[in-house]
Amino acid sequence: MANVKPVPDGYPQVIPYLIVDGAADAIDFYNKVLGTKERMRMGGGGKVFHAELDLGDSMIMLADESPDSPSKSPKGLGGSPVTISLYLPDVDGVWDKAMAAGAKELRPPTDQFYGDRTAQFEDPWGHRWNISTHVEDVSPEEMEKRAKAASAG
Repeated sequence: MANVKPVPDGYPQVIPYLIVDGAADAIDFYNKVLGTKERMRMGGGGKVFHAELDLGDSMIMLADESPDSPSKSPKGLGGSPVTISLYLPDVDGVWDKAMAAGAKELRPPTDQFYGDRTAQFEDPWGHRWNISTHVEDVSPEEMEKRAKAASAG
């Protein structure tokens, strides 16, 4: 046991674990919209007990909501207090796919003063996503100047 790594190979240190009502459909949505790749899925009786989706150098875990679990989906809670932020190569393309797949628009793609193009949507299961593509390197001095201008306007 002394040689066992505390974080297994192939797993990042931080992994969002999403609870949804309809995990199989959510997996299809995330694969189609975000470009995730299913690593594994366990389940039975039409429910997903645990699934792992790879996304670049990161991972998302998810499962169906269960009355036997204290974890609830955003729909079960009446909303989500969390927004998941992702850097992706093409924010506009992902945005278009999300809207076509039934996501709710929260903020359309917009260039930000800090050098990112960002958008925000809520997926059909109530999870909020902030998607970004870095489009410009901005020096700390320029960022401070732009931040002041943005807050003044």
